[in-house]
Amino acid sequence: MKSTTVDRHTSLLNLAKTLSFLVVFVAGVVVGMTASSQINRYFVSQTKLYFYNNMNNHFSAVQIPNHASRNCTSRMNLTNRLPDVELFWRASMVPKRAEFPFKRVPKVAFMFLTRGPLPMIPLWERFFEGHREYFSIYVHALPGFELNVSTDSVFYESQIPSKMVRWGTVELADAERRLLANALLDFSNQRFVLLSESCIPIYNFRTVYKYLINSDYSFVESYDEPTRYGRGRYNRNMMPDITLQQWRKGSQWFELSRELAVNIVADIRYYTLFRKYCKPSCYPDEHYIQTFLNMFYGSLNANRSVTWVDWSMGGPHPATLEAVNITQGFIQRLRNNGTECRYNSEKTSVCYLFARKFAPSALEPLLNLTSKVMEY
Repeated sequence: MKSTTVDRHTSLLNLAKTLSFLVVFVAGVVVGMTASSQINRYFVSQTKLYFYNNMNNHFSAVQIPNHASRNCTSRMNLTNRLPDVELFWRASMVPKRAEFPFKRVPKVAFMFLTRGPLPMIPLWERFFEGHREYFSIYVHALPGFELNVSTDSVFYESQIPSKMVRWGTVELADAERRLLANALLDFSNQRFVLLSESCIPIYNFRTVYKYLINSDYSFVESYDEPTRYGRGRYNRNMMPDITLQQWRKGSQWFELSRELAVNIVADIRYYTLFRKYCKPSCYPDEHYIQTFLNMFYGSLNANRSVTWVDWSMGGPHPATLEAVNITQGFIQRLRNNGTECRYNSEKTSVCYLFARKFAPSALEPLLNLTSKVMEY
């Protein structure tokens, strides 16, 4: 009996120890969970506090756009020096939706390819006056040159990052594509015209704008030249991608629709061939766009230039027009010289909108004729 009693007490003691251990363990778990919850709340609250403080600081320094007044006229800062490959990639993006979710006024992009100063700026400013929402200006000059104009000039902050351009090399075509790409970043730009520092408009802005915006075609001169100055510049290493039968020549001074401008900037395959095989004296600026459009988009091209040039003197460069050449009759003949061309498949006597090549000395007599002859 005594042994049995001792065993019973021992069992009860062990049970009590086990229960005490369980109570202490459960209490520890409860305390641990409570402490962990408090710690998590502390860190979460601190994280939220840090996040909201920083977000408030961020938004206090950023202007929130007014979507009600967006009109798609903003464009990437022209001082941003994107590598060409990234610039062309951005510019070749096309929205899948045809409709714009905001007001869009179609604009004409005037792209000036120049070595340095633009002596005809006073004439162009008179031409652009009163039409600010209908045009954009882009200037590609030699590296190191800075266009010096007043802050109220339409040419202010129009200069794009540039690279060296040597006449007769593929660098000219590079510069043209660089101008197109910068202009394409603004979705308001619908038409794209390439100009030089010696170009002038021979009609007023309203006439030029209506002519280009309403055109069903682009204006790029592209023809087969069966001489050493045309077919003779073709390199057989371009076969089979580009054949001699597809090879074309034409004026560098083009005018393009947005669709064709995007396709030219997006092209890698054919431009690479020109870069590799169109060496002096091949002149890529006279052959690349002309051949590319002939191969793929001939039906969208009027196959003529809207920039008048005087080649009557012969040689590799057109005649330069000085002050002595500028008369009322001369400008009137540029505007209507008796020839006819086609505009949207109909005959017209208005074939040229611009003219070159004018020397700086021609500026003063041209300014005297703007209101009387050119109507601006």
